Amino acid sequence: MGFSLMGLTGFHVSSQNPHERLVKFHCSNPKKKQSFNLGSCLKYGSSQLGTLVMCKCEGIDFEERTSPNEVKKEIEKCYGLISRLGRGVVYLGSSRMGPDNPHYEQTLELSKESSSRAYFSQISLLLDCTSWTGAGPGLMDAAIKGALQAEKPVGGFKIGKEAGEWTTSNIHAYLPSETYLTCRFFSARKHGLVDAAVRKSDSDRTAVVALPGGIGTLDEMFEILTLIQLQRIGSELPVPFLVMNYDSFYSKLLEFLNDCEKRGTVSIGEVASLWKVFDKNADALEYLAEFYNIRKA
Repeated sequence: MGFSLMGLTGFHVSSQNPHERLVKFHCSNPKKKQSFNLGSCLKYGSSQLGTLVMCKCEGIDFEERTSPNEVKKEIEKCYGLISRLGRGVVYLGSSRMGPDNPHYEQTLELSKESSSRAYFSQISLLLDCTSWTGAGPGLMDAAIKGALQAEKPVGGFKIGKEAGEWTTSNIHAYLPSETYLTCRFFSARKHGLVDAAVRKSDSDRTAVVALPGGIGTLDEMFEILTLIQLQRIGSELPVPFLVMNYDSFYSKLLEFLNDCEKRGTVSIGEVASLWKVFDKNADALEYLAEFYNIRKA
C-alpha cells in the first residue's frame, strides 16, 4: 500500500462505513509526478488547490480485530492443539537463517537429538516429547525437520505473516494441517508457545530452547524469561531454559545483562539462575539429561 506524496499539500480521511475509508489528497502541483497505490482510486477532479484524488483503502474488519472474544477463541484452539499433541520442547529462533546458514544445521541436529529415550541417539529423542515451533522458515524449519527425522511429533503456531516467510500462503509447506495452527493474533500464538512448555506433572519433559534470532525471537525469549522470573512458569515444576550461543551469537547480549547487574537494574546472578547458556549441542544435551535424570541405557 505504497504511494508517493510529491506535491501534496494535505489530505483527510472520511468514512460512512466503518469497514471502508476514503482518503482525499490535494496535489498543489499537478505537473509533478504523483503515483498512488492505495486501494482503488475512485475519482479524479480539481479544486482550488489542484488535482483531487480520492482512493478507497482495503476494508478492515475493525470489529473482529478488536474483539476479545476472537482472541479468546484462538487461544482456546492453541490450548486444544497442545492437549492433543502433548507438551514438549519449544524452539524459538530466526525465520531468516536458511539451510545455507551454519546455525540451521546445528539446530537440525539439536532438535533431532533432543526429541528418544535412546541416549544421545542423534532434545526430541532424549526427552521423548513433542517439538514445538512458530512453524515458520529458517531455524524453526530446522527444528521441525530434526524432530521429524527423529520420528517424534511436531506442533506449531504459525503466524499469518512471518519475517522472511517463504510463501505468502498461511499454509505450511509440508506439515499436516492437523499439527499446526495459523494464528491471526500474536497474543494467541504466544499463549500457545508458553503453554506448550509448562510442566503439569513430574512426568512431563519440557524445555525452552532459544536459538539465534532477531527482534521476534528476543521478544519471545524475554517474555518467557520474565514469566519464569515472576514465577508464573516453573514455580512448582521448573522448566529448563536453554540459550544456544552458537558462534558467540548472544555474547554481547549477555555482556549487556551483566552490565545491567552492575547498574542495579537486575539482581546479581538473577539472569544466570533463570537460564543456561551453551555454545555446543552436546553440552546442552548433557544438561537436559542431568536435569531430568535420564541415564544411559
